[in-house]
Amino acid sequence: MEAQTHNLIIRETEVGRVDRILADRLGLSRTRVQKLLLEGLVSVNGEPARKSLVVATGDELEVVVPPVQPVKMIAEEIPLNIVHEDHDLVVVEKPAGMVVHPAPGHRSGTMVNALLYHISDLSGVGGRLRPGIVHRLDQDTSGLLVVAKTDQAHHFLSDALRERRIKRVYRAVVWGHLSTTMMTINASLGRDSKDRKRMAVREDGRVAISHLRVREQWARADFLDVRLQTGRTHQIRVHLAHIGHPVVADPVYGAGWERGMGGAQRAWARELARRVPRQFLHAAELSFEHPVTGIEMHFEADLPDDLSGVAAWARGELS
Repeated sequence: MEAQTHNLIIRETEVGRVDRILADRLGLSRTRVQKLLLEGLVSVNGEPARKSLVVATGDELEVVVPPVQPVKMIAEEIPLNIVHEDHDLVVVEKPAGMVVHPAPGHRSGTMVNALLYHISDLSGVGGRLRPGIVHRLDQDTSGLLVVAKTDQAHHFLSDALRERRIKRVYRAVVWGHLSTTMMTINASLGRDSKDRKRMAVREDGRVAISHLRVREQWARADFLDVRLQTGRTHQIRVHLAHIGHPVVADPVYGAGWERGMGGAQRAWARELARRVPRQFLHAAELSFEHPVTGIEMHFEADLPDDLSGVAAWARGELS
C-alpha cells in the first residue's frame, strides 16, 4: 500500500475551515484530517496548513494520506450462519451486535475474524482489514451479506453494487403510519455538519434513493419492506427519520420517539418500545448475478428470534 496524494481546488460553496472541508471532500473523520494537518501533510497554495485555517474559493490544496497501518487479523472460532458457499463467494447471515470488519474499538470478534476461521480462501481485494467484504451492515442490523472468495468475484460484485445491480430488501418497523402503502424517498445524504458520526439529508450530499412498501399496519407502527436503490451509510435509518417515521428502537435517529405518542394506544407504543431489543432492521433479501456462472442468485432470511417474537406480539399472536 502506498500513500495517496489528493490535489483539490476549493469551490464557491466550500469556504470555511480547512479541516471541515477536507473531511467532507475525502470522506475522512475530522480526527484523521486533524492528524494529517498536525503531521504537515496538508498544504494550501504551497504552504503548510493549520487546522483552523479558513480557505477561500480557488485555493489549491495538496493532501498526502498515508496508508492505513495493517492490523494482523486473527481467525476466531465464532459461530457463523453460512447460507450459501461455492468456489467464488459466500452468503452469510450476520447476527445483530456483530461488527462486519475491524475498526477502532472493535479489533476482534468481528465477522471478518469469524470468516477467517470458517473460510480459508477469502479475496484479498479488501486488504487485511476487510478481506472479501463487498458491502456491510450496521452493527445492530442483522441479515444477509455476500462475501467474495476470489479477486475476480470481488471486482464483479463491487461493480454490480456500484451499478445498482445487487438487489437488497430490508424489513423494518417504523413509528406511526405512512400516508400511502408505497413510497419512494429520494433525498441526498452526507455527514451531519454538527456531528460527524451521524448522517443527515443534505442538498450537497450523495444521491440516496429508498423504496418503501407497507407489509403490515400495526396499532402505532408500520412493518415495511425497504428496497435500496443506493446504499449510503445509515441510508434507511436517516430516510425514515426524515419523513417522520424513524425505525423503532433506533438509538441515534429515533430515540424516545414513543414518548411523544398520545391517545388510546400510547400504552401499546411504550410496550412495543420496551420489547424491541435493538433497532428493528433486518436485511432479509439479497439478489445478484453470480460472477462466474451468470445465474441469478436469490436468498431470503426470516426475522431472527429477537425480532420475530416482537412481531408476533404486535400482531396479537402473543400476550
